[in-house]
Amino acid sequence: MSQTPSSGSGKNLFSRPSYKESVRIGDILRKETVGGMVLIAGALLALIWANTPLRESYFALRDFHFGPTIFGVDLNLSIGHWAADALLAVFFFLTGLELKKEFVIGDLRNVKTAAVPVAAAFGGVLVPALIFMAIAAGSGGGAELLRGWAIPTATDIAFAVAVLAVIGSALPAALRIFLLTLAVVDDLIAIVIIAVVFTDELKLSYLGLSLIPIILFTVLARYLGKFFAKNAWAAWVILLPLGIITWIFVFGSGIHATIAGVVLGFCVPVKRTDGREGAGLAEQFEHRFRPLSSGFCIPIFAFFAAGVTVVSSESGSGNVLADPVFWGIVVGLVVGKPIGILGFTWLLTKFTKASLDKDAQWGDLLGVTLLAGIGFTVSLLVSELSFGLESPHYEHAKVAILSGSFIAAILGALWLVPRNRRYKVINERETRDEDKDGIPDVYQQDENNS
Repeated sequence: MSQTPSSGSGKNLFSRPSYKESVRIGDILRKETVGGMVLIAGALLALIWANTPLRESYFALRDFHFGPTIFGVDLNLSIGHWAADALLAVFFFLTGLELKKEFVIGDLRNVKTAAVPVAAAFGGVLVPALIFMAIAAGSGGGAELLRGWAIPTATDIAFAVAVLAVIGSALPAALRIFLLTLAVVDDLIAIVIIAVVFTDELKLSYLGLSLIPIILFTVLARYLGKFFAKNAWAAWVILLPLGIITWIFVFGSGIHATIAGVVLGFCVPVKRTDGREGAGLAEQFEHRFRPLSSGFCIPIFAFFAAGVTVVSSESGSGNVLADPVFWGIVVGLVVGKPIGILGFTWLLTKFTKASLDKDAQWGDLLGVTLLAGIGFTVSLLVSELSFGLESPHYEHAKVAILSGSFIAAILGALWLVPRNRRYKVINERETRDEDKDGIPDVYQQDENNS
């Protein structure tokens, strides 16, 4: 049986997490796995439809416009636009909840623990962006191509976790938690990029008006947390209208409307406001709304975002392969992500007292970083923001995202499957060591000290 590393002057990277943290993250991983499977199904359905003789009906449905004007904000949007701006706001609301939980009760609350995924996430954003810009600049495409630099920087949580659940269920828990935490930090960086880089014209009046429902939402969530926790209907009747109003004002301000979801997620308290032990309102909301996000919002977005005619008389494979945008994204995801994440993690061990825990190996980490190259949900959103629906670069970017993500998943599987077999033996041994309370002996010390 593997032993918990002894503490020393240095820090062990990817050491075994506490039992409570392992259970909490394990629950999230299971939910993300289901969401990832549905996400893949939605994307595949769109790809099949967009490459059949009925493809025109798919694009007609995606581009159908509807919507009113509210508070002076024109909401006459296409269905694809509604999916990207409105449905993804639910996904980003849950991202905000998870980010806040990580900062309050998770690994990110400790600066030393947070340093690894934060540094790795920055590396995983910087290197792919530099690779994309180098390829775009080398092609002589000009400023238009360079607008896509942020596309290969995102890691899709649900997609990557779903693949890892299938091929790496026996890997050390710390590595799986690392991938999830890395993707969460990655999302935070993507949120900042979306809010700052893709805001062309900021309307301060609407931004100021958005503070009114945000403040009301925060006060109600703070002081009526017990009420919302006990009465599931209350959030739909009271908080949802405030969320919709916030979304409208943020949309009208010029900032991408999904940012409203992140802000509202941060407004929900993580800990119980009555001081008692137990799940706070953030965890209650996560349990309630994650099925909506994973089972409906993200798959519908993927369905309308992933549909691209791969081979046609107008946009054949030759045109796609000749576009530097395609190669910048594919190389950025497949090569840039692993280099950035693994490289920055190695630098952390080189210039600090941190060292790799004896329960994990660099080879395991390499496999996880390959899976981090699966960029889907946020990458598709950023590609639309970068080039617009009418640009051929947008269509080529979608093909590149799908291709790069597929290649990253295959490479990760080929690398991790054999390593996963080795860890199965260790896990089976530890399972036999479970005592009567159901907690493995390797975690018992953590439970006794907590």
